[in-house]
Amino acid sequence: MPRTSSPAALILGAAGLIPFLGLSALVILGQSPFGVAPRPLLAAYGAVIASFLGGLRWGAAAASPEGRGADYAVAVVPSLLAWAALFAPAPWDLRALGALVLAWGLVDQDLPRRGLVPAWLGRLRLVLSGVAGLALLAAGVWAVA
Repeated sequence: MPRTSSPAALILGAAGLIPFLGLSALVILGQSPFGVAPRPLLAAYGAVIASFLGGLRWGAAAASPEGRGADYAVAVVPSLLAWAALFAPAPWDLRALGALVLAWGLVDQDLPRRGLVPAWLGRLRLVLSGVAGLALLAAGVWAVA
C-alpha cells in the first residue's frame, strides 16, 4: 500500500468540507442567500456524506481476501443512522449527524490498523471527519433561531 497520501484525495477531501463550513456558517448566522434555507441543505449533505462513510469499510471488506461479514454489516450503520437523524427535530438532526460523522472517523481507525487501507487514509479520515462533524455540531448548537 502507498505510504503517502494521494494529492487527489487531499484536494477532493478538502473540497468536500466547503459545503459543511459554508452551510454551517450560514445556519449559525441565520442567513439564507438566494432565498434558499441552508439548514435542510446542511442536514441533507451531512446525511449523504455520513452514508458515504460506510462505503470505505464496504470497499475495504470487498478488497480483503477474508471479506469479513461483520465489516459489511458495520458498513451500513452510518447510512441507517444518518437517515434516522433526518427525521429528528431541529436542532437534534444536525447534532446527531455531527456526532455520527465524528464517531465514524474513530470507528474506521481499525481499518489502517488491520492493513485494509493505507495509514494516510486513516489520518485523513480523522481530519475530514473532525472538521465536518464539528461544523454540523456547531450549526446544531449555535444556530440563530
